[in-house]
Amino acid sequence: MSFLRSYLNKIKPNFEEGGKLHAFRSVFDGFETFLYVPNDTAKTGVHVHDAIDSKRIMSMVVIALMPAMLFGMYNVGYQNALAANALASTGFWEMFFFGFLAVLPKILVSYIVGLGIEFAWAQWKGEEIQEGFLVSGILIPLIIPVECPLWILAIAVAFAVIIGKEIFGGTGMNIFNPALLCRAFLFFAYPSKMSGDQVWVAQDSIFGLGQTLPDGFTMATPLGQMGQGVHPDASLCDMICGFIPGSIGETSVIAIAIGAVILLWTGIASWRTMLSVFIGGGLMAFIFEKTGNFTFGCQIVPWYVQFVMGGFAFGAVFMATDPVTSCRTQCGQYIYGFIIGAMAIIIRVMNPGYPEGMMLAILLMNMFAPTIDHFVVERNISKRMKRTNRSAGV
Repeated sequence: MSFLRSYLNKIKPNFEEGGKLHAFRSVFDGFETFLYVPNDTAKTGVHVHDAIDSKRIMSMVVIALMPAMLFGMYNVGYQNALAANALASTGFWEMFFFGFLAVLPKILVSYIVGLGIEFAWAQWKGEEIQEGFLVSGILIPLIIPVECPLWILAIAVAFAVIIGKEIFGGTGMNIFNPALLCRAFLFFAYPSKMSGDQVWVAQDSIFGLGQTLPDGFTMATPLGQMGQGVHPDASLCDMICGFIPGSIGETSVIAIAIGAVILLWTGIASWRTMLSVFIGGGLMAFIFEKTGNFTFGCQIVPWYVQFVMGGFAFGAVFMATDPVTSCRTQCGQYIYGFIIGAMAIIIRVMNPGYPEGMMLAILLMNMFAPTIDHFVVERNISKRMKRTNRSAGV
């Protein structure tokens, strides 16, 4: 690594003020700060620095996403072999590499389009390249079906980066989670590619791996079956492990739980938000289970099964805890997470046409997070003023 550091120091003057490559200073700075912690120090005033910068936080989130991503790749191959009745003749590595080849293009398109826009925007504005898309770029491929066309994904990523983040001022200023905004754009602009029973299983062989399934093949997710009033045919064990059709990274609760442990252990994610999402969702699911006569055309399942279907667990761990778009105050995090969990179950049960409610619930609460924080802060100020007045005898 010393050779790389020496090489960067050697070419750095070319990108500084007056250098022949000064126009690309933001690009160089983005790569350098991604590889090494900056050496810059504050010149005036009093400053308190954390042990890691935001790029290191983003990198840790990406590491936490690795279990869900790797299992998602394997599950893509597993579902293909299952649909072709070829599980016995298909090995572990063949299924994994089939899924790897199916998912890799989506990751590449997400990063190429998203980072390309980020780089171009930074050059145009003369600013540093922001690191926010490091996480969004891996989240987006994990929350879409495996059969989503690449050109549609490219359009959705561009929409999420430009409309969802850059026009608000970039990373740290966006109101909505860019990855969820990308999914929302896909769902409403191209619903046939994001819903139904034909989008969850990779149906074509890739480089001789996997099986080519017949045209018109369909396979419903457990959540889709519930929305159709049919009891899910997948076992609870399969839903926990992740051997079910679904978005690439959302199926395995075990893999998601490993990511949650990493985020909580490093102190990056808020346990208050995460816990309150499950409490709110569990309470609402329990209410619907006990009042099953109000089914609204949706199959009611035991309340705890809601946690292992669809994107509930993934949303609670990786989306609701986004530090930019969620609440900052401790009390606000409890309120924010509780409403997300409850709202997700309400949408699932009361709207059979849209059984997955986690995306809309989080986007809705992204909009109200600043308001919740405002009232929490105002309430604290009011309580302190009253306490001060009582102490002063006023």
